[in-house]
Amino acid sequence: MSSNEKFSLVHETSKRLRYKVSILKNKNIDENVLIHYFDGIEGLNTVRVNKIAASVVFNITKNIKNDIEDKLTNISLEKVLSKTTTDLGCTPCIDEGKPSLKGLVRAGAILAAEPLVSNTNVKAALTTAACMPLIIDGTKELFEEGLTSKFLEASAVAISIVRKDFLAANSANAMLELGEYIEETTVHKSDDLLKQLAKPNVEEAWIETDIDGKTTEILIKTKDIEIGNIVVVGAGSTIPIDGHIVSGEASVNQVSMTGEAEPIKKQRGDRVISGTVMEEGRIKIWAEHVGSDTATQRIKHYIENSLNEKSSVQLKATKLADKLVPVTLGLAGVSYVFSRDFERVASVLQADYSCALKLATPVAFKTAISKAGQAGIMIKGAKAIEALHSADTFIFDKTGTLTEGELEVVNVTSFDDKWSEDELLNLTASTEEHYFHPVAEAVVKAAKKRGFVHMHHEEVEFIVAHGVKTQVNGKNVLIGSRHFLEEDEGISFKKHKIQIDEMLNNGFTLLYVGYGKKLLGTISLEDRLRSNTKKTIERLKKLGVKNTIMLTGDTKERADKIAKDVGIDTVYASLLPTQKASIVKQLMSEGKKVAFIGDGINDAPALISANVGISMSKGADIAKATADVSLLKDDIAAVADAKELAENTMKLINNNFNATVGINSVILAGAAFGFFTPITTAVLHNGTTIGLLLNSMRGVKIKKA
Repeated sequence: MSSNEKFSLVHETSKRLRYKVSILKNKNIDENVLIHYFDGIEGLNTVRVNKIAASVVFNITKNIKNDIEDKLTNISLEKVLSKTTTDLGCTPCIDEGKPSLKGLVRAGAILAAEPLVSNTNVKAALTTAACMPLIIDGTKELFEEGLTSKFLEASAVAISIVRKDFLAANSANAMLELGEYIEETTVHKSDDLLKQLAKPNVEEAWIETDIDGKTTEILIKTKDIEIGNIVVVGAGSTIPIDGHIVSGEASVNQVSMTGEAEPIKKQRGDRVISGTVMEEGRIKIWAEHVGSDTATQRIKHYIENSLNEKSSVQLKATKLADKLVPVTLGLAGVSYVFSRDFERVASVLQADYSCALKLATPVAFKTAISKAGQAGIMIKGAKAIEALHSADTFIFDKTGTLTEGELEVVNVTSFDDKWSEDELLNLTASTEEHYFHPVAEAVVKAAKKRGFVHMHHEEVEFIVAHGVKTQVNGKNVLIGSRHFLEEDEGISFKKHKIQIDEMLNNGFTLLYVGYGKKLLGTISLEDRLRSNTKKTIERLKKLGVKNTIMLTGDTKERADKIAKDVGIDTVYASLLPTQKASIVKQLMSEGKKVAFIGDGINDAPALISANVGISMSKGADIAKATADVSLLKDDIAAVADAKELAENTMKLINNNFNATVGINSVILAGAAFGFFTPITTAVLHNGTTIGLLLNSMRGVKIKKA
């Protein structure tokens, strides 16, 4: 690839350019997001992105190759995301920008003035001038898009003008302008609800740095923070990065990200996320995710995607609306044939299904996504809601999902009478306290609960994927895996094999401690079940879930006990990580609609394979990136909340759909038989559309059990 491997030209014609673009390999890039990056290039007709092939096709009207390649040369994830998130709010149904009152004011003024004018020619001129934008737009749509609702409305008004029924023409025009203004306002407001979740970036932050051998705090641009920097955050400030606390304590308000109103106490070892606010205290954070990879930026990306994505229900509504336009036109023709009354024709043409069908559905989806986000549930678009509604089989990876995801010391076993349990724990904690590994943190936490007494030791050597090594009183201390102690360091396990096997059969994770070339003891750790796991499973079943399944590497006996305790229907035990996706695919091949809930790196294939993937808040980044729903709060109940929101949203959409077809059919019938004048039809039709939009805007509530 040229230009620092960012892109390469694959094919070129006078009207078309195709490039391989390396940024498409990034998991945080969405096709719709990238398309917006190229907005504003004069002569660019359309942009088509193929993420699988990592290619972008530009259809052009003139030679703009240099302009496109300048954009590609300067492309970066930060620039792409910042470009799109500043332009949120554009929808296919309406023009960009804030809703304008100009049309409504113009139509309303002429409607009010018309009765005061006695000259028929002047009335005709004023009415025609006021209605001309509608007539022009309707005519344009006829030639560009065929028969549309705009053309029907324009025809109805034009017929009234020809009949010299100026009151009907002006009334209908004013109602249409009012309806359009309220529709645009409602749609824009629904987008604003989503944009509230896209918090503004923190532009500057304090970091620690060494200057002339002294540790000093300096203020830098947030975009310049690098992974591994120590970021210092004080009371009242917004946390700019994702990471874990290395020193200090704080009270952190996470409502903007998780929906949890109560501030959370955070201390050394705890994780914090961008966009949350420090209420009290002062902390130093090791920067783990910075720039476009922070939680805040990922949320902005998801919002951009959700504003552009159409679900199959939405597409169905749009297609049906388009198909019903000829029906309305045909009904107007039949009405004229039998009545020879152009007033009836104008009345029939005032009513159609299009606006309510096309607008109420996306507004309902956007409102649901917004409300979910405010409750700490990021749903990545309308399709995810639809898939979640259809899901009848929920598969849970056990660790970090049904369980807390945090190891806890449940037992300390000493194999040497000279060493008490507390002494063994203190020895282990003294060696492990400098590390942020989950096992180390659990051991230190347990030791502090028992009254931790630090044991002096020599420098600690950390051996990746094995454990730690140090010396106490001139003897080697080895702490880590069985492989590390038994095979690498030659410590015998034979004498204690029965005890160790029994602990392993109980599902415990064991940390082995060696001292002076002997196995000194073990520390048993367990990832406890969440307290509300059982209640969540019960809620899912009440919401129509037919099958609940647990996947685990535990023994069959241990897995069956957990399943029985929480009400899981089916268990797959003793699994390898690679087997999860295969099980998901097998169940889907049987016709089941599968939702997979997981949090680990090895869960990504299953999250992608499932009809809908849900990632837990403490999950690996790749799990969050591949999931359709990302939980921002560490609460399994949010899985049931998301399912309930999807169920209620689809119910609302179906009710709106039925109401649209039913009410507008009655209005059409009344107009066709001469029961409604054009003015009455306009009021009823636009009133129905507005009511359905407001109903969608109201959205649904999550009723927690």
